[in-house]
Amino acid sequence: MSKIVVFGAGGRAGMRVVAEAVGRGHEVTAVVRDPGKYAGVWGSSGAGSSGARVRVVAGDVTDLAGVAEVAAGHDAAVQVAARLDMSSEEFYTAAARALVGGLGQAGVSRLVAVGIGSLLEVSPGVRLVDTPDFPAEARAFSLGHAAELEVFEKSGLDWVVLAPPPVLLDESASRTGRYRIGGGEVPALEPAFSFADLGVAVVDEVERPRHHRVQVAVSY
Repeated sequence: MSKIVVFGAGGRAGMRVVAEAVGRGHEVTAVVRDPGKYAGVWGSSGAGSSGARVRVVAGDVTDLAGVAEVAAGHDAAVQVAARLDMSSEEFYTAAARALVGGLGQAGVSRLVAVGIGSLLEVSPGVRLVDTPDFPAEARAFSLGHAAELEVFEKSGLDWVVLAPPPVLLDESASRTGRYRIGGGEVPALEPAFSFADLGVAVVDEVERPRHHRVQVAVSY
């Protein structure tokens, strides 16, 4: 059993990561912006009641001191947080710096993050985000994730970024437990990858780290 801190636990990916981890018997600290919204979720009171495997706490992944405090005593961290009220580059850069510094202070060396498929390559040396017809708005969001990668690459963390296919993931599909890890290339887009199986892949990388300091594709 491991102790895992999940930043962005209230999002579509984060909810599945927490559920998957708890289902395997891990203890999870679910970091959200408003813990009051999650009372009764994941089978806990939302406040870390005695005996519950989920402790829900308020936190900001861009706050280095806050990251260090909430991550202390954990074996690994997961980053699935996102913000839409600020620019993608500003948020992901700040979050990556806070994670690098905060996890370092907390003594947590393993970080599993969910990235974005548009940073994967469509041909050698050509990322999807850099192709001529890629939408400008989506490009700006993707480059925020690219800035995050640059921060991780300069750090001493044992990190991995899992990049799902660059399409909307399936929110309703059931967990199959199936997935494959590719390299840095855009994977086939069919069938649509599910959030539930993304959660499986994330927790697998926490339990059995197979990829280190690299971005890899995850798909069916």
